[in-house]
Amino acid sequence: MNDSLTFEEFRVGDKWISPARTVTEDEVMQFAGLTGDFDPLHVETDSEFESPFGQPIAHGLLGLSLVAGLGSDSPRAATTALVSVREWRFVGPIYFGDTVHAETEVQEKKSNGRRHGLIIWKRRLLNQHGEVLQEGIFETLVRVAASKPVDGPIASS
Repeated sequence: MNDSLTFEEFRVGDKWISPARTVTEDEVMQFAGLTGDFDPLHVETDSEFESPFGQPIAHGLLGLSLVAGLGSDSPRAATTALVSVREWRFVGPIYFGDTVHAETEVQEKKSNGRRHGLIIWKRRLLNQHGEVLQEGIFETLVRVAASKPVDGPIASS
């Protein structure tokens, strides 16, 4: 974790775009097996099944997991804990074969003692057409550099 960014290195307004990855039918089926969510909306590929989307779609929670994973290196923060995911919106479907990436922006920073600071991130999952599929707020605790403790009270929301 030596190359991880500490709390002091982030500025409100900083933005990152993650590498992209393609969502496959096999991955969606594996996610269904892992979670036990075999809703036909996600796993039924029979042409007789009438999906409201015209075809099967990936689980929304798979998309949320992709945002968390793709965003973990864009940026690579010295994260010590995920505190909250809030105001999460499922805007559009993720189709098998979609190539998605995460966009991350620092929205706010708050002091949180001498070892950690709280960073509030706006995160979005977009497809290959630039369409927003999911978006919301992540809150994480990020390590403070050992030589630069963050002083002051925790800022109020």
